[in-house]
Amino acid sequence: MLLALVGVTGVGKSFFSDKISNNFNFKKVNTIRTRAPRKGENPKYFMTENELDKMYDEGKIAYKFRVFGGEYGYLKEEIFSNDNMVFEMHYTMIYDWKKIKPDIKTIYIMPTDLEMAKQQARNRNLPKEEENERINEIDEHYNRITTDENLRNQFDYIFYNNYDEESLQKLLDLVSEILKQE
Repeated sequence: MLLALVGVTGVGKSFFSDKISNNFNFKKVNTIRTRAPRKGENPKYFMTENELDKMYDEGKIAYKFRVFGGEYGYLKEEIFSNDNMVFEMHYTMIYDWKKIKPDIKTIYIMPTDLEMAKQQARNRNLPKEEENERINEIDEHYNRITTDENLRNQFDYIFYNNYDEESLQKLLDLVSEILKQE
């Protein structure tokens, strides 16, 4: 199964992805990025746009896209794996993913407190310009998902994050139920 976690910056996608991976033996889909690696990130998945384009041309990339001023991609071997895989997806990509992998399972994570998501984004200590871009994108993204019923209906599950242990347990319970249906 391929499971995508979706939501605004700072809603906890990486945190939940780690917990799902640890609790259910999911493997994480690696995102290939064309930006410089941040502290603690594995440089293996960072490359130039030319290198990413070459991998795409060679048929090794299932999907590549541009967001936040960079190019990103996902390896076919991970996306079409028979293993349970989890990754973080940008909400604007949902229509493409439904075509690429029609059986994808998606959980849209909504923050119950939008200011908490913004604070989480600020805690990343990004350069000020990038931080402002992320904060603005949080507002734009949140407004779109709350007003566009067609977009919201593309996701299999809507989950509300209160940024607490109860939310974590509810998400793990949801993933358990999804696995039982597979």
